[in-house]
Parts: sequence; structure tokens; C-alpha cells
Amino acid sequence: MLTIALSKGKLSESAVEIFRRAGYVKEVDGLAGESRRLVFECRAAGITFLIVRPSDVPTYVEYGGADAGIVGKDVLMEHDADVYEPLDLGIGACRISVAALKGEGVRSRLSSKVCVATKYPKITERFFNQRGVPVEIIKLYGSIELAPVVGLADWIVDVVETGNTLKAHDLVELEVIAHSTARLIVNRASFRLKHRPLRELIERLRVVSKGRKAVCEAGPLPGECINREKAARA
Repeated sequence: MLTIALSKGKLSESAVEIFRRAGYVKEVDGLAGESRRLVFECRAAGITFLIVRPSDVPTYVEYGGADAGIVGKDVLMEHDADVYEPLDLGIGACRISVAALKGEGVRSRLSSKVCVATKYPKITERFFNQRGVPVEIIKLYGSIELAPVVGLADWIVDVVETGNTLKAHDLVELEVIAHSTARLIVNRASFRLKHRPLRELIERLRVVSKGRKAVCEAGPLPGECINREKAARA
């Protein structure tokens, strides 16, 4: 059987729907709902689903706890996991942005450190280092928008979907760091040992997913896929 790690939360429902449309699961009740179960066996499809925190999906896949997983590109950028990334599923679209209170976007003293609150310290550090802007990063795990409101930080780096939460706290986007959608990731060893079922999984999800702009190119190992966005950055 294949073991697949899915993120808890909103993304899991969209991911389960893709598996349903691909013919892997018929009954999604419980798997996509509010069940406290963390392991779901779909023996007819030959798949066991694990429900884990989004930030843990790359770890489960990289270290072999799961053969594959579905996780946002934002999480992959932050964790730098050593996994294959064969497919952009085109769901869970959002952007990683720098935001600040209205009127606070321009710094008069760029020589001084800008205090930035975020749950993405690695992405934030890379972004500002590339621009030569010294920053002090405050790691938060939620409610990032509150940081500028209460004076904890000058700016924030966070995921933005509609922008409504920013507007509700009088914040504005200053710059988009990257766009993010959900990706299928695969353990390197599993890709060799379970090549046939994983290739079938990739192709079936490719057919039903919205991320049809993703391309499959030759990689370091036979069958590795690299999407166009990743290749362009390299």
C-alpha cells in the first residue's frame, strides 16, 4: 500500500476531492470531515492516508513515514525538504506577502533593522537578505496580523488568500514574495521501490488536477519530475 500524508485544515478537503475524482476514494465522509482519526485505510485503493500538521508533511515524506504527501509550496519553501516535487495540483492558491499598517510601508531609516513578524523565518530572511535590508525576525505561530497592530513588529510576512484579513486589521500588502499552490511530493526511496503505483498516482492526479501548467522534465534520477517554476528559479 501507498502511505500518503495530507495536511489538516482547509487543504485536506480539496486534496481528498482530487483523490475522489481520480478514483482512489469513493466515500470521503470522515476523511475530509472533523473526525479525530489520524489514519484512514482505503484498502480497495491500496492507500493509507495520514492526517498531519501542514508543517509536518514534508518531514513525514522526507524520512519515509509516508511515501507521498500533499502540501503547500509555502511550506516546502520554508522547510527545504529533500523530496521529489512532481506535480502542482493547482489547489490552495495563495501568496506569501510582506504587509504593514497603512502609511507604514516606507521606512525612513533603512540602515536600522526592520522588525518582521512571521511564521516563515527562512523565507523572510532570504527575501530581505537578497535586498540588503537588515531585519529582526520574530517567529509567531498564528495571528500574525496582530503584530503591527500592537507594536510588536513593523512588518509581517504571511500567507494571503483574499486579503480580507489584512483589510480588517488596516494592513496593506507591500510586496509579494512568492505564489503558492498545493504540491504532490514523493519520498525519494519510495519512488524507486514503489515506482509503478507512484507513477500511476502522479498521472491520475495530473489528469484531474487544476495545475495543468506543471511539466515533467528529466531529473537527476529516472522519472523525477520538476515543474517549470522550480526549473526557472534554478
